[in-house]
Amino acid sequence: MPKVVSPANIAAALTERWSPRIIAELDDAYVKVACLEGVFGWHAHQDEDELFFVLRGNLRIELEEGVIELGEGDLYVVPKGVRHNPVAEQQCLVMLVERKSTLHTGDVVNERTRSLAEQLRPV
Repeated sequence: MPKVVSPANIAAALTERWSPRIIAELDDAYVKVACLEGVFGWHAHQDEDELFFVLRGNLRIELEEGVIELGEGDLYVVPKGVRHNPVAEQQCLVMLVERKSTLHTGDVVNERTRSLAEQLRPV
């Protein structure tokens, strides 16, 4: 029997900020959830798009050419190669869809960078 998951419930159970967890696979992509709060940092994914879907709260995605404001139920795809900086003034739960090859911190490696093994950990 297929497994049914609740992205919002799984994201709400996360205690670490900016540490995505993989909850499903779709062809060559992972579906991830994360609990966000604060400023992530500028980065880009040179070869992959990145889909953000806000489950709860508000998310601002700063782009070099402007700002995207997302509320609960809103979705935005950051095109490949576009530098962006996600910001959550208060706790925000998101679902992400990224190719399996996507490094979640893009072209930047820092304290927020999580390995694939870390993202696959159970909640």
